[in-house]
Amino acid sequence: MNHPLPTSLAGKRYLRLVRASAWYDLLVTAGFATPWSLAWLHAALSAAGAASGLGALPPLDLMQTLFANLLGSVVVVWALLRLRRPLPSHGGYDAAARALFAAWQAYALACGGPRLLWIFLVFEIAWGVAQALPWLAAGWQARDTAAPARRP
Repeated sequence: MNHPLPTSLAGKRYLRLVRASAWYDLLVTAGFATPWSLAWLHAALSAAGAASGLGALPPLDLMQTLFANLLGSVVVVWALLRLRRPLPSHGGYDAAARALFAAWQAYALACGGPRLLWIFLVFEIAWGVAQALPWLAAGWQARDTAAPARRP
């Protein structure tokens, strides 16, 4: 049986959250989308990491550039979709993607990656939790609504 979306997911407020996370992604990942912008962004992040004591980034090689460009391209397109046509389901999928991104960032940190990654990890977790909590609450609401009434 299909239930209508709870107000927490169907409302304009949640869609504003989906759009806000898309703007964040667009601003943060657009620099990864091309080899030229990546070279500039990599140099800037590495300098910032070194100056702040959070650690410089390792030098770029061809394969790192390729994978960074693939990641940047896909995330930019995903962000544009959420800006142009935000749906509650986009927030749920984005929360799941952020959980994966956060897991791999935490893995890199655990393996000795630069502490500069902490900044990105904090934002991934924050955006993921903000978009996941309404879905988790909606799931509990749907379960409570769908549960048959017990008779004494």
